Amino acid sequence: MTYIIKGSGLTIEDVVNVARNNEKVELHPDALSRIKKCRAMLEEKIEKHEIMYGVNTGIGEFSEVVLNDEQVKEFQKYLIYNHAAGIGEAMPLDYVRGAMLGRINVHAHGNSGIRPEITLTLVEMLNKGVTPYVCRKGSVGASGDLAPMSQIALLMMGEGKAFYKGELLEGKEAMEKAGIEIPGLRARDGLGIINGSNVLTAMSALFLYDAFNWLKQAEIAAAMSLEALKANMGPYTKKLHEVRGFKGAVKSAENINRLVSGGDLKEERVAHKVQDAYSMRSTPQVIGAARDALDYARSQVEIELNGVGDNPIFFPEENMQLSGANFQGTPVSLPMDMAGVAITMVSVMSERRMNRLNNPALSVGLPPFLTKGAGMFSGLMLSQYTADMQIVEQKILSTPASIQSIPAAADQEDFVSMGMNTAIKNFQILDNAYGILGIEFMAAAQALDFREYKFGKGVTKAKEVVRRHVDFLDIDRPLHRDHNSMKELVKSCEILEEVEKTIGELE
Repeated sequence: MTYIIKGSGLTIEDVVNVARNNEKVELHPDALSRIKKCRAMLEEKIEKHEIMYGVNTGIGEFSEVVLNDEQVKEFQKYLIYNHAAGIGEAMPLDYVRGAMLGRINVHAHGNSGIRPEITLTLVEMLNKGVTPYVCRKGSVGASGDLAPMSQIALLMMGEGKAFYKGELLEGKEAMEKAGIEIPGLRARDGLGIINGSNVLTAMSALFLYDAFNWLKQAEIAAAMSLEALKANMGPYTKKLHEVRGFKGAVKSAENINRLVSGGDLKEERVAHKVQDAYSMRSTPQVIGAARDALDYARSQVEIELNGVGDNPIFFPEENMQLSGANFQGTPVSLPMDMAGVAITMVSVMSERRMNRLNNPALSVGLPPFLTKGAGMFSGLMLSQYTADMQIVEQKILSTPASIQSIPAAADQEDFVSMGMNTAIKNFQILDNAYGILGIEFMAAAQALDFREYKFGKGVTKAKEVVRRHVDFLDIDRPLHRDHNSMKELVKSCEILEEVEKTIGELE
């Protein structure tokens, strides 16, 4: 399949397909026409020597400096040079490819004033697998992701470095090997590539895709623990959540009900308490709140993916250009801070259920620390330590970045979004979340092996998948291998895929 870039309709799934799965892209003819029309207007204004920010003026604190004709020609090159100021190792390729896709989608609106050759070169780079080397850090999320986007722009001059067919090459060599003509940079081209929050937005799209899959698995792990703890399933009645009205809670309760459906607990053949602890009883409300937070974050990210995040912005129909701050990353960084907090919150509850599985005072008859040889053996006692350490790290990382602005550019850029910090730490939060949830899965599977009643179809399948990767803990063994195996299992989504094959897609 080929994804047609139109300037609208780009979803987080589309970003994943192009950025990770190397789906081909094509610029819609109407989008190309809009780009050409806007460029024609810009060149007319350049010929008339109209003052336009970033075209024939400096940028940031130097926005009042007007450039002469000779300087305009050289300005784009030096603009990219001085902004390619990142630091650190290379970003994962999917981050960079996602950012390139997002930038093309901005251009497709026909409001950026960029030459079509630039946009079409980005399209070719995606299709032929030339991915610029971009440092992980350096962006403050306004004016856009200037430092990382500038390393993409270096390729337009045949400079910088790029990955091609598994090799890191000089930019010019990578472009030549791929058969891509180097377009060079003319007036407006440089700023038209870099002046948007495309990297942090692409990273946020990829994170949300992964986070939604993780959240479904959090429901599967919860269902396993609930069955092992002989939970009262009354609090999962759909009607209870509908009367309150939060959509996420309704979905979460329904998913967990489906996972335990067909088992003795759901069919009331297992005795249970009148009322369980919050970590059991309020799982739909907590996971549901995370679902609602991620849904909101998704809506904001997809608005940004399909909007014109640029400066200045040109309006060919009105023969007008306006300079503003549509590069500001705050509309993405604020909800994405909340998205990271949501993952941490659900991880905290996961650990609380795992604690109940381990604790003989709370586990409704399960052996202490889920071992048959308590005293000689410690079972999963230390697994809780490992989960707790990761949760503390998540809590530290959950401090919002969107309120951490440090003024830059001689106070011309005196409030910045720090959205790149949000995007980076969210992936660190999620990495810990894979490990924490993996430990709950392992503990729940161990606990279920001590129970002799029938489990729900979804829970039974999930336990079966866990057992493909981690054996029952009969006698103590080094658990670091099991922890890492479970973390990778959660990350792979194998449990989710197998469960959905069994009971249908979870909402």
